[in-house]
Amino acid sequence: MRVIRKYANRRLYDTQQSRYVTLEDLRRLIIEEEPFKVEDAKSGEDLTRTILLSIIIEQEQADSEAEVFSNDLLAQLIRVYDMTSPLPLSRYLEQGTQLMLEQQKRLQSQWKQAMRNTPLEFMRELTEENMRFWQKTLNQPGQADESGDAEPHEEDSSDASNDNKPSS
Repeated sequence: MRVIRKYANRRLYDTQQSRYVTLEDLRRLIIEEEPFKVEDAKSGEDLTRTILLSIIIEQEQADSEAEVFSNDLLAQLIRVYDMTSPLPLSRYLEQGTQLMLEQQKRLQSQWKQAMRNTPLEFMRELTEENMRFWQKTLNQPGQADESGDAEPHEEDSSDASNDNKPSS
């Protein structure tokens, strides 16, 4: 697991790459599903959760169009902390978010597959296949294509049969 050290000057240091990093760099690690841990450089205290929350705050402020946490939702989350027996919200959010991400990946994959199989794409693939066949056939007469469907020309087959006869 990659270790990131946070110094008193609020700088983050990636011990694996031996360089300072930003919250944006850590966000990219998250997207790439690279595990990391942020620890206080002096005390060794685990600060990962605090840094993850900082990344979320930065994301929320960066693009109001992509806002995930509305004011109402944030107020409701604060109320959950004040409940006498808090709901198992963490587990519910983790599982729900994981399910949503998996479904999103599956949907994107199916969409790419559907777009790949449009009639126009099919015709393009067919044309490319035909071009490869004819280029191979014209460049190497008498040779079969990759699928073995090409037949030798008559003159080529007679030459081939003559090649097998012993010379006198």
